Amino acid sequence: MAVPRKQWGRGVDFATVWRQRVLRSLRPTTFDIASGEFRDFVRRSREVVLLAAITGAITGLGVRFFEFFVAEVALDRVLHGPLWFAAIAPGLGLVASAIILRTIGKGATPATSDEYLRAFHDPEYPLRPRAFIGRIAAAFTTLGMGGAMGLEGPSMYGGSAIGAFIQRRVPAAFRGADYRTLLVAGAAAGVAAIFKAPATGAIFALEVPFRDQMARRMLLPALVASASGYLVFVAFSSTSPIFSFDSDRAVAFQYKDLAGAVLIGIGCALGARAFSRLIRLAKAFTLRPIVTRLMVTSTTLTVLFVITRGLTGESLTLGSGYEVFGWLAESHSVWLLVAIFFIRCMATATTLAGGGVGGVFIPLVVGGAIVGRGVGDIVNPLDPTLYVLLGVAAFLGAGYRVPLAAVMFVAETTGQPGFIVPALFAAVAAELVMGDKSITSFQRTPAI
Repeated sequence: MAVPRKQWGRGVDFATVWRQRVLRSLRPTTFDIASGEFRDFVRRSREVVLLAAITGAITGLGVRFFEFFVAEVALDRVLHGPLWFAAIAPGLGLVASAIILRTIGKGATPATSDEYLRAFHDPEYPLRPRAFIGRIAAAFTTLGMGGAMGLEGPSMYGGSAIGAFIQRRVPAAFRGADYRTLLVAGAAAGVAAIFKAPATGAIFALEVPFRDQMARRMLLPALVASASGYLVFVAFSSTSPIFSFDSDRAVAFQYKDLAGAVLIGIGCALGARAFSRLIRLAKAFTLRPIVTRLMVTSTTLTVLFVITRGLTGESLTLGSGYEVFGWLAESHSVWLLVAIFFIRCMATATTLAGGGVGGVFIPLVVGGAIVGRGVGDIVNPLDPTLYVLLGVAAFLGAGYRVPLAAVMFVAETTGQPGFIVPALFAAVAAELVMGDKSITSFQRTPAI
């Protein structure tokens, strides 16, 4: 009981009074509550991490099968088949995708990455199983027949759908406080698996929903899912990076290259602004009548293929664009680089406009590589490899507004750490010039 003020100074033992107050504040129930809350927090964290690992493993296995049948079975036959079939194959893929989306997908849109962003920002937005099956099947026909888009879009969407499904099926106490926990974990695992880049997967899944901000609260589940997805994927493939360079020619930079990095950042940002505008126009074109849309896009893709074969002798408009990196290893005129940059951007936009299902991550990477090679030929023609990598980081970072993920992507997929410092300069320059533009309209600006 508290001592009345009037009794103070009348022989009251102040030590006894304060001891009683302390003992009352530290009664056993206080420790019991605190320790119980801590144990509950540890238990929930352990269970969320376990679910994230399971989500990542399932996603990694699914992505591996998806990549195998698309790239190593279907697309390989298109690339090594008759030229006449390669010329019309992307158009046939768009027709098949349209039929699949309308029938199996019950009218689902071809969006993949945008679906992840919509689900991230809207807890009521459903990732329906029927739409999921339709989009993955349509992605197989689009990409397997040579559509100029990447496998990362369906991989990220598929992982997020798997994570969302698991999150809905388990009790709330076991899935984390945020409804997006396993959604993000699945998306991170999808990107990590398809690129064999676990850190990139986690950072991209957390960085892409916002402009100039990262959703850090779900970092641990995202990292665990990325690692799990990566391990399962490479267990059925290999650990070799998707981009290989001669180990005897390690990429290094000099201080003079920092100016070139800034120049690349500015050029890539301008290119990314134009490309983002082109992508938005392509998305708007998907609202046109289906017959008109398919006729225009199929014809355009065939014409672009014929032009590219005439200019380079190679089928650079087909597939995600990995073949472009091999082509860039040789010396080409600046005007030819400009032409191929324009053609690749048009091929990607046309595939998207036709209702193709795929991602624009790798198309951004290819565009940045071409810009970087052009600048490298001017600044350092003897060894432009560094500038190719800087172009990748700057163009990707500017297009999706993900500078951290872009730098990490190049570091993980090439095994070349020597570019990181100038890449930061390039990414900052690209971010400043890019302004508020983005490749997707579903990103949000964080509230201040």
